[in-house]
Amino acid sequence: MKRWAPFLLAAEVLGIVVFSAVYDSLDFRIYRLGGHVLTDGARLYQGQLAEHYFTNTPFMAALFTPLAALPLTLARVLWQLSSLAAFAWACALTVRMAGRDISLVLVVAAGLLLQPVWQSFFLGQVNLILLALVLADLRRVARGRPAGIGVGVATAIKLTPAVFVVLLLLSRRTKDAVTATATFAACTFLAYAIAPDASRVYWSRTFYDTSRVGVTYISNQSPYGALARVLRGTAEVGDWYTAIPLAIAVSGLAVAALWARRGDWLSATAVTGATGLLVSPVSWAHHWVWIVPALAVLLRNGHRKSALAAFIVFAVSPLWWTPHNGDPREYGFHVLLTPVANCYLLAGLSFLAYAAIRLRVSPPAPSSDRGGRRRPVPCAAASRAVRDRERIPGG
Repeated sequence: MKRWAPFLLAAEVLGIVVFSAVYDSLDFRIYRLGGHVLTDGARLYQGQLAEHYFTNTPFMAALFTPLAALPLTLARVLWQLSSLAAFAWACALTVRMAGRDISLVLVVAAGLLLQPVWQSFFLGQVNLILLALVLADLRRVARGRPAGIGVGVATAIKLTPAVFVVLLLLSRRTKDAVTATATFAACTFLAYAIAPDASRVYWSRTFYDTSRVGVTYISNQSPYGALARVLRGTAEVGDWYTAIPLAIAVSGLAVAALWARRGDWLSATAVTGATGLLVSPVSWAHHWVWIVPALAVLLRNGHRKSALAAFIVFAVSPLWWTPHNGDPREYGFHVLLTPVANCYLLAGLSFLAYAAIRLRVSPPAPSSDRGGRRRPVPCAAASRAVRDRERIPGG
């Protein structure tokens, strides 16, 4: 694989360039149209763009205003190349956080085979840029440096990265959490100054309205989406459901905070990313780019078989093999079909369970001082680490 990685990556990059030059990616088209109509009263959220609603923040639309002024093909190619650069950056940050000497070419080439990643390019989505912004911040935190701007900007673009602000608070990085919150507020107020009408509509009622998207669509791999499919519609999901994302948020963030306090920010980041996906009522398949740091955690911990199995699931994406697009078998519970149709959801829950169990069998990681230097692990702790690793299956 290492020998062929440069050729594979070159073919992938060429494919992205050619694809972005000839194919009108749906989500990018909506983003760009959002930049066009941002200052046109409340039209951004009251009408459909390209037969779909614009569901992101006014700040996101403001970022696309310059691209809206460019020719469509040029704007699309620039956007896709920016996403590619962001993904390469995210991979580099992940490798550094894992503390492993691995070929970046190999990592990027393999990562582009993952369905959430290539579907982000297919749709012209923003996921890879959000991934890079958050990882850049958490990498700074891991090195003991001030952070928060990346998380704040990511949250201003799409609200789901706000879960990382909670992680910063729980891990006692209060100044970084304040920086992230202030950055989010500054971006939001800037968008309000540009488009006050659209901002009022979004923040008063649009941002929590899930009826504007197809919750039951097979691509929605959240617990809410799975439950809505099993119960044959969102109307059948009662108010009791609120307890489920609340329980996942509390348990997932608790596990992430414990890993952060141990100094393992890669695990904390991956767990928080998975928690955010499981808490959100809508987590499309292309949102699951957080599989990248999760795979890095498994590989770093020596669980290669588990990592390979997860890679295959997210590369092959068997959920698309099951009946969907209105097929009656998409709804209700089916012993064989339902687990496959919700494989990303099950993988996310399994990863949270893995991270929680490993807290009990893995010794604390070496902590970092403000200069980013690692304090040495005492010999006794190192010996326990070796013994624990030998006891863990697949380690």
